[in-house]
Amino acid sequence: MKLKNKVVIVTGGGTGIGRGISERMAAEGAQVIVNYASSKEASEDTVAAITAAGGSAIAYQTDVVNEAQVKAMFADIASRYGGIDVLVNNAGWSKRVPHAQLDDLTEEIWDKTLNTNLKGAFFCMRAAAPYLKQRPGASIINIASIAPYSGQGSSIVYAASKAGVISMTKSFARVLAPDVRVNAISPGFVRTRFAGWPKEVFDEAEKTTPLKRIATPDEVGAAAVFLAADATAITGETINVDVGQTAIGRTV
Repeated sequence: MKLKNKVVIVTGGGTGIGRGISERMAAEGAQVIVNYASSKEASEDTVAAITAAGGSAIAYQTDVVNEAQVKAMFADIASRYGGIDVLVNNAGWSKRVPHAQLDDLTEEIWDKTLNTNLKGAFFCMRAAAPYLKQRPGASIINIASIAPYSGQGSSIVYAASKAGVISMTKSFARVLAPDVRVNAISPGFVRTRFAGWPKEVFDEAEKTTPLKRIATPDEVGAAAVFLAADATAITGETINVDVGQTAIGRTV
């Protein structure tokens, strides 16, 4: 029970990687707030699964792009549970646009991607900071991506937004030190519904990664638990959870 009695907010915590993180945190004894903007049913299902497994969680609707809602959520959670120990910025959005199709990358896609992935993460970190500073061992974990390292991913703007998340992780690690550690996780391919990747893309990726498979939401969750509970001397870092794809490269 590495996170016993800790209060953890996971944005976008009801689906995909967010669900893996929520379940892992709850399994370690945390009170998990499963934040969602629109995925109410999925988030409530995640809460039900956590509760059935003996954990503690609630679903909480907040749009991370709405700063007033974000501030209200953190104030409410801190008041209700006596504080906040961990923020996991997982909420994200993307639309698949092949990189060569430059004219298809509309201003609307740019704005929604940057607003959700970058501005939303900033709003949450800024709102959480005063509460986190009051709790010994508090930390922030931002979910980035390996897309910035290769310039690939679901779109050019998605890769750019996640590069911004990695940069902002370092900035906040500097600003909030020594009270709050701030780190990031960059997943590779993970089988989720995010961005609407077809099954064949995941199947092909499994054949070419060094470990001949792709990471799971639960494995990203395990990395998040490590950063929240065990990595007490680590801040400003990004951990790749991509079965070796970035460090070693694809194999044939």
